[in-house]
Amino acid sequence: MKINNTIELKILKAMLWIYIILCIAIAGLNYGYASHATEATANFIRWFWHFYENWIKAAFIMICSILTLRIIGTSSVITMRKRNLIGITISALMIHIVAPMLLNNTELYFFTMPLPWTTTPLQLLNPNSSFYISRFPLWGVTGITTALIFYVCMCMIVVLGTLLFGRRWQCSTLCLFNGFAAEVFAPAFPLVGKTSRLKPHRIKILSSLRWIFLMIALFFTFYWIMVLAGISLPGDIKMISKIETYKYLSTELLVAMFFWVAFMGRGYCYYCPLGTVLSFLGKVAGQKIVTDNTECIQCNQCNLTCPMSIEIKEKAQNGQDVAELRCVGCGHCVDVCPTRTLSYSTKFLNVVVENSKNKDVTI
Repeated sequence: MKINNTIELKILKAMLWIYIILCIAIAGLNYGYASHATEATANFIRWFWHFYENWIKAAFIMICSILTLRIIGTSSVITMRKRNLIGITISALMIHIVAPMLLNNTELYFFTMPLPWTTTPLQLLNPNSSFYISRFPLWGVTGITTALIFYVCMCMIVVLGTLLFGRRWQCSTLCLFNGFAAEVFAPAFPLVGKTSRLKPHRIKILSSLRWIFLMIALFFTFYWIMVLAGISLPGDIKMISKIETYKYLSTELLVAMFFWVAFMGRGYCYYCPLGTVLSFLGKVAGQKIVTDNTECIQCNQCNLTCPMSIEIKEKAQNGQDVAELRCVGCGHCVDVCPTRTLSYSTKFLNVVVENSKNKDVTI
């Protein structure tokens, strides 16, 4: 018997509340209390933190993906969001379950987001960094080398995938920081109040933050690159590492969750430094929303469903492509369009479609 969508939505919202509370509580214990606790208590906290980040998080993704699919429906037109959820679920299983078991490393999720999002891999190359000092006794040279190889492989997958499929590849299919939450919890946002499009002035503020956070991320990146190059720099590298950690906890983790509660799932995506870099790769890939496949009836459903508050309807009225840096390629607008006039495209996908058409004609 099918559960009523209202009940499913309440369950999804409850799951999101639980996820937020657990994340804040366990992160607080790990980054705050563990350093002052006894060795046995600190070891347990760290073990539980990694167990939560891997197994519990993967469970949340799988369960909430199923709930979201049941809420949004499983009709043949809801294709892009289905692919998002399937991709994120596979990504979670591989990164949080399979890879840690195969490589005997429960912290591989630290190495899934390419530069400039985090400098953790660069810190692991420096024997004097606090991250290296804390991991070397646990991992040894082999473990550190394996983690770095894993990171390089992830970077290649993200960059090459983005050049083929646009920003959709990382932000709506692989991202296990904010992209996964934006998709698996999508119907539950916001937890307080109602969903509303951002006003133009707020978009400008977030657009300004995008460049500020990119500059901050690049500062940390180049700092560690210069340290690795042997260039003498002022300041304590351990303090720099702590500052970056506090930056992550405050302006990324907590603020992202604030957006989930009072705003929308993609709030952090407006100023994610990795997303900003990938948006330029998306330009190279020719990422766009095609708007002239049939005829736009100006129903405004595309604008209402876009989690990045992009103006789509006006472009569709004139049959113009939507090529916006903010677009994460989630495809919500494509799925909701009643006349199927919208489609997601890149240069590579366009070639695939053209070849498919040519084969059909030949047959």
